[in-house]
Amino acid sequence: NPFLQAMSRALREPQFRTSDQYWKARYRRYRDSGAGSYGRLAEFKAEVLNEFVRERRIGSVIEWGCGDGNQQALAKYPQYTGVDISADAIKRCQKRFKSNPTKRFMVNAQAEKSGIVAELALSLDVLYHLVEDSVFDHYMRSLFSSAQRYVGIYSSDYDKPGHMPHVRHRSFSRWIADNAPDWHRIAFVPNRYPYDPAEPDQTSWANFGFFEKSIVVTAPPDDWETELI
Repeated sequence: NPFLQAMSRALREPQFRTSDQYWKARYRRYRDSGAGSYGRLAEFKAEVLNEFVRERRIGSVIEWGCGDGNQQALAKYPQYTGVDISADAIKRCQKRFKSNPTKRFMVNAQAEKSGIVAELALSLDVLYHLVEDSVFDHYMRSLFSSAQRYVGIYSSDYDKPGHMPHVRHRSFSRWIADNAPDWHRIAFVPNRYPYDPAEPDQTSWANFGFFEKSIVVTAPPDDWETELI
């Protein structure tokens, strides 16, 4: 019964106080990562990401906000590290992928303390769930500091209040221009299923943006000479 299913979801939905509290409570109640990590949206994301990793010959990936692990089941990465604020979500992922040696999972604090890095750092369906400015800024700094070559972001990219307490749209391109000027966008992939209010669980306002770190070449001094031996 669709009505009873909707009521059941509403009863299990945690009350929002902070972004941190909301997602920890959500996974503690064994809720999933949301519609974007399932069905055709998850397949679309996996198609784009797997192709990007393959074409760029990326050997390692880190994702900030891995959630319940359903999206990772479609991923084809040589090495993957999933990070999440929720210890319950991490435990679920560790259990689900315990026989897969190419995947590992850890909470945010552990990842930040270890200073772990990867060739590609990912943020998928996360930014518009970071309501507080300080939380958003800290997350973005962690994301970019963990990336050696590329950053991939799947999100809305404009400033606007959300339709629910745990949603706030963010202009991440503006943050990058202001705080990470040595990164430039190399690809934009529009959503195959752009948001349609008639199908909110099968469509999304998120698009892909891929960024690469610029290589700074320092010119030799004017009096530099080459010695031939």
